[in-house]
Amino acid sequence: MKMGFCYITKKEFPEDQLTAYGSIKKQLLELIKKEHPGFSETDFISHQALNSYRKKYLERLIKAENREVSKLEKEVIKAIQNNTLLSENIEPEIEEKLTYGQKVADKIAEFGGSWTFIIIFFSFLLIWMAINIWVLSTRPFDPFPFILLNLILSCLAAIQAPIIMMSQNRQEEKDRSRSEHDYKVNLKAELEIRLLNEKIDHMIVHQNKRLLDIQELQLDYLEELTGKKDPKNPK
Repeated sequence: MKMGFCYITKKEFPEDQLTAYGSIKKQLLELIKKEHPGFSETDFISHQALNSYRKKYLERLIKAENREVSKLEKEVIKAIQNNTLLSENIEPEIEEKLTYGQKVADKIAEFGGSWTFIIIFFSFLLIWMAINIWVLSTRPFDPFPFILLNLILSCLAAIQAPIIMMSQNRQEEKDRSRSEHDYKVNLKAELEIRLLNEKIDHMIVHQNKRLLDIQELQLDYLEELTGKKDPKNPK
C-alpha cells in the first residue's frame, strides 16, 4: 500500500487515510492555512487531523451564533466526536438522584392530588360528624362546632402544604433537566446535519475528480482512435 505524508502531523499514512489539498472545503482550508500558512496544493492532510479541524470549525460556527460555546454545546461537540447517543430516556437518571425524603414527598403529593384522597377525606369528615352528632349525642368527644376536627384539619394542611411545595420544586427540576436534554438533542442533530453536509461535499469533490480523470482518459483514447482512422494522418 502506498504511503503519503500528512503536512499537519508530519507523519506517514496510507493514501486512503489522506485528503488532498484540493479536496478540502474552502472554509476548512482557510482555517487550516491560518495555523499552517505553508500548507499548499501539493500537500495532504490525514483524516484524523481533518476531523480535528472539523471540530474547530463547528465550534466557530456556534460561537458566531451564540458568541460563546457553553458547557452544553461543548458536551454535544464531544458527543459527535465520540459518536455517543444523547437521545435516550433520562427518567431513570433523574429518579436515581432523588433522596428518600423527595421520593416520599412525591408519593404524598401524588396521593393528595387524587380522587382517592378526596373520597377518603370527605368520608372521614362525614363519619366524624355523624359519630359526634348521632352516635355519641349524649357525650360527644368533639361536639359542634368540631374544634378538635378543625385542629386536625389545620395540622394536616400545615404539613401537606410544604410537602406539596417540595414535590413542585422537584417537578421544576425534572422539567429543567428535560429541557436541557432536549436542547442537547436538538443541538446535536443540527451539528450532525452540518457535519453530514461536509462529508457529502467531500465525497462529491472526490467523485468529480475521478470523473474528470476518466473523461481525460477517454479523450486520450478518442484522440488516438481518430488519429488511426484519419487517412491524412502520417501514421
